[in-house]
This record gives sequence, C-alpha cells and structure tokens, in this order.
Amino acid sequence: MDRIQIPPTSRSPEVEFDFAAGRLAIRGESYPEDAAAFFGPLLQALRGHLAAGGTEPLTLEIALAYFNSSSAKALMNLFLPLEDAAAGGRPVCVRWVFAEGDDAIEEAGEDFAADFTHARFEMVREVRA
Repeated sequence: MDRIQIPPTSRSPEVEFDFAAGRLAIRGESYPEDAAAFFGPLLQALRGHLAAGGTEPLTLEIALAYFNSSSAKALMNLFLPLEDAAAGGRPVCVRWVFAEGDDAIEEAGEDFAADFTHARFEMVREVRA
C-alpha cells in the first residue's frame, strides 16, 4: 500500500499517508467514537511499510487542533514503530505542528517529544496571520 487518504469528518482528522514519498500527515481534530477502529488500520499500514525495510527518510506531520485521550494513545502507538525504525538507522522525523498561543497542544507535543531518543521530533509553531 503506497497511499492512504482519509478526508476529515467532524470527529476525525484528515489523513494522508504517502509511503512512497515518505510523507505521512494527520491534520484537524481527532475525537473519533472508536479511536482504535480509526487508527488501527493506519498503525497496521505503517508497521507493514516499516517491515518491508528501506532506508528512505520518513516524516510524520501531526497538526491537530484538538485530540482526546484515546487519540493520544493511538498517536503514541504510531510513534513507537517510528522510534524503533529510527533506532534501527532509518531517518525519521515527527513534526508536531501547533498554533501560536495553543499552549495545550504545544505541551502535548513536548510530552510526546520526551519519549523520543532516536527519531527527530520537531516542534513547529505556526504563526497566525
């Protein structure tokens, strides 16, 4: 599977996983009724991609304005195999995008970043126009 595209809904984020290009993105708000059902196939696809090997850089961009605790757990589940891939030598970057002044999302990113030792975790502040 080279590409996954899921449009946003009122409760779930937009997803664009382009494995061939090494670019994965989750944007919007995330509080699906069943986070495991929403994120499970994404995790499965990510694990499958990583298991196929490869040394190409991989970037996951997370730009969420809001997420619930179930989504936070699901994000951590996505981060773990990326951290493992980075430990194995694959260049991996997680870009955590947050709006200027959104302290809650910024702090959540900082909390996630503390769990990374091999993958690069970038905090990206978006300045409002």
